[in-house]
Amino acid sequence: MTMPEMLGEIKELNLTYLMLAQQMIREDKSAAVYRLGISQQLADILADLTPGQVLKMAGANVLLCRMRFDDRLILGLLTSHGKERAMPQSHAAILLTGRPVEALA
Repeated sequence: MTMPEMLGEIKELNLTYLMLAQQMIREDKSAAVYRLGISQQLADILADLTPGQVLKMAGANVLLCRMRFDDRLILGLLTSHGKERAMPQSHAAILLTGRPVEALA
């Protein structure tokens, strides 16, 4: 994959993420804040973005979303392949909920 192709993929991912985030926030703000791992303040900002602002933000050359797990335990729980999948995934969700929401900079 060439650099221009990668940048195009990043922009497409950003647009998809922003559109999904807006839809989730508008349907159920509390659930969206939990699932996206964002603050109430950021949820309000995202919900109020115009389509033009969403397109402008999506055009950034950096990912606007990030992986919420950064340790081996959570990664292991999310990828476990045992018979009982619900329990490890529930445990991972509980651990992720305890993480602080990203601060607005």
